This record gives sequence, structure tokens and C-alpha cells, in this order.
Amino acid sequence: MPTGSRIQRSTGYALMSVLLVIVLMGIALVQASNTWSNLRQREREEELLRVGDKIREAIANYYNQSPGDVKQFPQKLEDLLRDDRFPMPQRYLRKIYDDPMTGRPYWGTLHAPSGGIMGVYSLSAGKPFKTAHFKPIYESFARKQYYIEWIFAYTPENEMLGLQ
Repeated sequence: MPTGSRIQRSTGYALMSVLLVIVLMGIALVQASNTWSNLRQREREEELLRVGDKIREAIANYYNQSPGDVKQFPQKLEDLLRDDRFPMPQRYLRKIYDDPMTGRPYWGTLHAPSGGIMGVYSLSAGKPFKTAHFKPIYESFARKQYYIEWIFAYTPENEMLGLQ
């Protein structure tokens, strides 16, 4: 028959084993959470590249389809939803997309020297995971440290060079 000290000793080992299992499970959960968080940020980053490019293309279409000889950039992003410069309004975007990095419908805007909006950028100050293998037009993103520096801009000069 076990004595009191043996029972206490085996109970102590069992308790230590349970605590060790709990600590190991906690560490595993933290690792899984970090992995999931990084994966989610990478998905939002890819969405930012896709949506930013769509908005840049919409700005390019608005500019290039300007009636008359003088080309114009949209005065506000909503002009891309409905361009009333024509008898039949033109649409370049279905909706103004939310900024994938912030989850908000607000974008930073890059204004053209001649007036209007020539580009957009995320208002997120987060650091990107992606640092290489961008489309040729966005090769400069490889040297940027923050999402706010990823500017999706249309410039007629880049189109002439074949970078658009």
C-alpha cells in the first residue's frame, strides 16, 4: 500500500505533466495564430495589388477616353463610377473598392499636376511581406518599406514606354 509521500509525489508528477501539456498547447496556438495572421496579411496584400491595379486602369480609361483634345483625370474617385462627360454615361468601375489593408473605403489620392486624380495608395503604414516579383509597372514597389508607398498611378508617359 502506497504511503502518503508516494501519493503526493505521483500527484505532483501528474500535475507537472498537465502543466507542461498546457504550456506546449499554448505555444502551438500562438504559432498557429501568427501563421494565420501572416497568411491573412499576404492575402490582403495580393488583394491590394489587384484592386489598386483596377483603379489605376479605370483612371487610365477615364483619361484616355476624354472627349475632345484635352485629356482630363477624374476629379474624384466617384467619377470612375459614372462619367457624365458623354451623352451616354460611361462606367470604368462598378464600385469604389475598400482598401484591403485598412478595410475602409478611403484611399490616399495622388493628384495630377494638371488637376484631378492620377493615382491611389493605401493609407496603411504596415510593412509589406512581398518584396520582389512585381509586374513591370510596379517594380519600384520592391524598394518600398510601407504599403502607403505603393502608389497605383496612371501616367501617359509610362503608357508610351509600354509599362502600363
